[in-house]
Amino acid sequence: MASKADLMGLLLTALVRLITGAQGHWKGCPPKAEQRIYFANHQSHLDWMLIWAALPSDLRATTRPIAARDYWTSSKFKAWLTREVFHAVYVSRQRSEDQDPLEPLVEVLDAGDSLVIFPEGTRSNKGLPQPFKTGLYHLAEQFPNVQLIPAWIDNVNRVMPKGEVVPVPILCTVTFGAPIQLEPGEDKRAFLERAREAVVALRPHLS
Repeated sequence: MASKADLMGLLLTALVRLITGAQGHWKGCPPKAEQRIYFANHQSHLDWMLIWAALPSDLRATTRPIAARDYWTSSKFKAWLTREVFHAVYVSRQRSEDQDPLEPLVEVLDAGDSLVIFPEGTRSNKGLPQPFKTGLYHLAEQFPNVQLIPAWIDNVNRVMPKGEVVPVPILCTVTFGAPIQLEPGEDKRAFLERAREAVVALRPHLS
């Protein structure tokens, strides 16, 4: 018998797909159940829900999004939703000298699961991703055998504009690109810029 969390997951997947379409376009790689780090542009609180809903069910079962602890644990319902339904990994937006902010992500990758991360750390500015923070580089360095899959989320900022609480039905897409990897001897700045360019390259061309 399905648990409440499983039923909620099915309901939310259907709801997100109804509101957004949640279409996944696999242009650079197939939707294969391999350990991956999906990294994407960041536009709204719906970003990771959209990617999660766009994934096939077998990938959703082993793919864990990151969630800002202060926002997603601010109520019992949001905490239950992120913990029990999405199996999210909480990260703190407040840096602490005695805690490695990547530790929860490393634990997930050590366990064999995949991740959805947003390397900007904050929302995109004027549609294009801001410079990536260093976390993706350190994860790529520590887990060279985990595929790094760039993704572009399109239109989700129109579904849930900043400051709004009621979603507006708009067709959204998630385009998944070809995997990249940290090249031998590649420095941090060059890798992060190349990763950002891999995401931007997936942006739909405006006619």
